[in-house]
Amino acid sequence: MHRQDLLNYLRSHRTRFMDEAAYVRRAVEYIENNPGCFEREHAPVHITGSAWVVNPDRSHVLLVHHGTLHEWYQPGGHADGDPDVLRVAMREVAEESGIDGAHIRLLAPDVFDVDMHMIPALLKAPAHGHIDIRFLLEADDAHDVPGSHESHAVKWVRLHRVLSYNNNRSTYRMVEKTRQMRHQVAAY
Repeated sequence: MHRQDLLNYLRSHRTRFMDEAAYVRRAVEYIENNPGCFEREHAPVHITGSAWVVNPDRSHVLLVHHGTLHEWYQPGGHADGDPDVLRVAMREVAEESGIDGAHIRLLAPDVFDVDMHMIPALLKAPAHGHIDIRFLLEADDAHDVPGSHESHAVKWVRLHRVLSYNNNRSTYRMVEKTRQMRHQVAAY
């Protein structure tokens, strides 16, 4: 995936959430006008890639307790110059969870969710914004989740309990999208 591929995915992304639709419009404009946006040092905002990882029956979601922010999130991280944010997301799942990349699969090549948020000043990094491009991945919750030095903890959380770990708006959107997927599968 390259910059133009990402722009095409974003332009075709549809959402019922007004906040996310606004983020998508702003992300397209930002990526078009900021060639360096995939670099971590690009200020005041840069692109990140993350993954909403579900188990095969969509009853659980993989969450990591972030090593720097000390909160529960989906796995993800900085693009560090790589415009293939899907590759970034998949790499981050393996790095932050310790799950072997061979056990992680992409469920749909489309963008799953888009969020924009601020990161507070930490250590030597000033406060900055992330445009987080998220993909839907699957891993078998029967496999070990060893974790890594990047996360304080990693765990599979029942879908109906995810918001008790992180109740921000973007997590709510992803939980709702997952619930909708489960209902669509059950209808067939």
